[in-house]
Amino acid sequence: MSNLLSDLRPLALGEIIDRAATFWRKHFKQLFLLSLGFNLVSYILTKVLQLSTRRNQLALQDAAREGDLGIMGAEYAQLLMVAGGVMVVSIWLYSLNTLVVSRYVVSTQLGEPARPADGVERALRRVGPFTGAFLLSLLWGVGVTLLLMLPGGVLTGAGAAMGSLSSGPGTRLGGVFLVVGGLLLAVLGMIGGALWYLLRFSLLAPVFALEDLPAVRAFRRSGELLSGRVEPGFTGRVTVRAMILVTVVSIILIGVSLLCGLPALIVQFVFGNPLDPVAAAANPISQAILVPAELVQVVGQAIFNPLGLVVYATLYLDMRVRREGLDLERRLETRTAPAVSA
Repeated sequence: MSNLLSDLRPLALGEIIDRAATFWRKHFKQLFLLSLGFNLVSYILTKVLQLSTRRNQLALQDAAREGDLGIMGAEYAQLLMVAGGVMVVSIWLYSLNTLVVSRYVVSTQLGEPARPADGVERALRRVGPFTGAFLLSLLWGVGVTLLLMLPGGVLTGAGAAMGSLSSGPGTRLGGVFLVVGGLLLAVLGMIGGALWYLLRFSLLAPVFALEDLPAVRAFRRSGELLSGRVEPGFTGRVTVRAMILVTVVSIILIGVSLLCGLPALIVQFVFGNPLDPVAAAANPISQAILVPAELVQVVGQAIFNPLGLVVYATLYLDMRVRREGLDLERRLETRTAPAVSA
């Protein structure tokens, strides 16, 4: 315990990544088992979505050939609703996995007795408030994203109106440029909103893992830990520190996902066009080989995803040390414990 407390101190950005990587290597088996189940459930949901929406995809193809815009709109709406629901559940599972891993990581780094099952038990006890805070964070994220996309939407609408109301070729060309520029601006706004969401709520799950707070208070607490400044200089701002760490984690996870997804991509190219999910779903041989290849990706993600989750947990612990003197509090408790027992 004393060795662990001596390491409990404010960390530089490189130290956070190094300590997270070291912890991931030392506790590889436990972290893998804590993440595998969540990754499997997420994969099953995605696979069920892919197979169950085959009817919608066939209906869309038929409606496109017949030019029936009404059916196309209805099928697209249904498809987007189902896909959106699966995406929300997948993000919720990832956040819940972060909660489970954070409980194990922070408890271990504080020198407390920690079992992998403790994180699961904690998640089951806190699943209600956590889900409430998660839905609140999604609403907040959607609002910010729409706000960031608004300039692009206004520009696109202005370009479309200019092109449709004017008969001059120059004005129409200007309208096309406005529409293209507006769409690009809207896409950038959507990407910015997604990155803001990842940054703003990166500590929400660790807060639930270690602190007994209601949903709204935990929602605010995660923002308080990421606000302000902890040291001089550009990287002294907490948002900048968190942004760098989130970027590093995202690059690692995207790279791992692409690498582990190569077997499934090769199978899709061998047995058909990977851009035509209807044909792939209708080919039983393709699915029989594709599912094991996709499971390779699931296992690969369960191996490497915990590295990113450990980074978030280590950042949470670092913020507690810097803002609240958690390291000094723990050392004081260690020194006074023998005196109290005596």
